[in-house]
Amino acid sequence: MAESASTAPAVDFVGGAVGYRFRSQAGRSHALLKATGVSPARPLHVVDATAGLGRDAFLLASMGATVTLIERVPEVHALLAEALEAARSESDELAGIIGRMTLLHGDARALLPTMQADVITIDPMHPPRTKTALVKQEMRLLRDLVGADLDVAELLAAALSADCRRVVLKWPLRAAAPPAPRKPSHQIAGKTVRYDVFVRSQPAAEPTARNV
Repeated sequence: MAESASTAPAVDFVGGAVGYRFRSQAGRSHALLKATGVSPARPLHVVDATAGLGRDAFLLASMGATVTLIERVPEVHALLAEALEAARSESDELAGIIGRMTLLHGDARALLPTMQADVITIDPMHPPRTKTALVKQEMRLLRDLVGADLDVAELLAAALSADCRRVVLKWPLRAAAPPAPRKPSHQIAGKTVRYDVFVRSQPAAEPTARNV
């Protein structure tokens, strides 16, 4: 058990940073909410195409969104499933949030064409940092399991062609964006990351008949 704990990232929706953010409600001002358009008044359906540690998905679900998490790495999927069950049994309040989260095991590039959602979020493994401080240990451990996500351009293209209103890509603030079929509609910048937001334009309304 000691070896497993040292080589696997911690996935915890009860304690740690996620639990603190939930109990203190600090996440209500998170840029992800602005990027996705999720709020308690707008409980959208979000597909998290790169579930990872599940933190973004939990934040969105805590704000009322229904979230489908996709994780293709078996080890990470297993960690997520265990953490979701632990949170579900912790309290009725957490059980309500977990009840809005559905975890799938598979490749999002193949699954997205079969799904419908209001928003798709993508948070792939980011390019290694060269000048800033080392990434936190948990993210290094996650990278060891997930790899470099070299197919991010394919995933982004799949998301942009899916049946959804908005695609949100989380990416390092100063890094060049991965290739995409089109430019983002706008960006929301934080201290170290930015959210590239691709909004699908609504179809034009049918012209109304008028007398001539």
